[in-house]
Amino acid sequence: MKLHELKAPEGAAKAPKRKGRGTASGWGKTAGRGMNGQNSRSGGGVRLGFEGGQMPLFRRIPKRGFTNIWATKYTIINVDDLNRFENGTVVTPELLSEVGMTKQVKDGIKVLGEGTLEKNVSVKAHKFSKTAVEKIEAAGGKAEVI
Repeated sequence: MKLHELKAPEGAAKAPKRKGRGTASGWGKTAGRGMNGQNSRSGGGVRLGFEGGQMPLFRRIPKRGFTNIWATKYTIINVDDLNRFENGTVVTPELLSEVGMTKQVKDGIKVLGEGTLEKNVSVKAHKFSKTAVEKIEAAGGKAEVI
C-alpha cells in the first residue's frame, strides 16, 4: 500500500456544503449569509483582533522590553554530548548536523561545559565557555575557534 492509495473509510469524509447553487439546494441566493450587513457582502467582516470598537486585547496588555533583532543566536552543545564520538574525532558544525545533533546552525555553535567528557576529541566551534575549554583539554582534546 502506498500513500496515494489510502482512502478515508466509508462515511468518514463528509462532503462540503455547496453554497450559492440555486434556491432548491437550500443554500441559494444569500447562501446562509443573511440579508444585509457587513458579513453578507464579499470581503466583508472585521480585521483580525477587532473587538467592535472596544480597546483590543493586544493593546490593553502592557508591553515591556524589546527584542534585539541583531543579537547573535548560537546553537548550544554541551561537553557531555560529545561523548558519542570516537577518540581522535574532529568535531565540526557539519559533522554535528550530519549526525543529527543540531537541527540548524543559527549564527554559530557554542560549546558549554555541562557534564563530563571521557573522549579525546578536538572540537571546532564558533564559541566556547571557559569550563568547556578546560574539560576538553583535560580529556586530551583541543578546542579550536572557527
